[in-house]
Amino acid sequence: MTDVFVIRNQHGHYWGKGKAWVDGSQARAVMRSKHQDEAVNTLFELSSKDFELRGSVVATRLNERGEPVVEPSQIPLLTGAESDADSAGTDLPTGAQSSP
Repeated sequence: MTDVFVIRNQHGHYWGKGKAWVDGSQARAVMRSKHQDEAVNTLFELSSKDFELRGSVVATRLNERGEPVVEPSQIPLLTGAESDADSAGTDLPTGAQSSP
């Protein structure tokens, strides 16, 4: 099997093809690179935009379908409102919306 490289953050989430973090439950959505230096460059760009990011480039195999073999994260992804509140340092109650 062919090795590819994926980017995983400190929560076990993977950088996705849609330029957003995915939990790995759908391997086809995970961004993969044939070359380690391309993955390292992408990780560098991501970490320059998010200084709290603790990411790593991980080598993995491809399955029969050509999808990376990754372990789905047990930590749920943050939604847009949750991540905005988290970056602002405030907690929003469930169902609450932040005012502009």
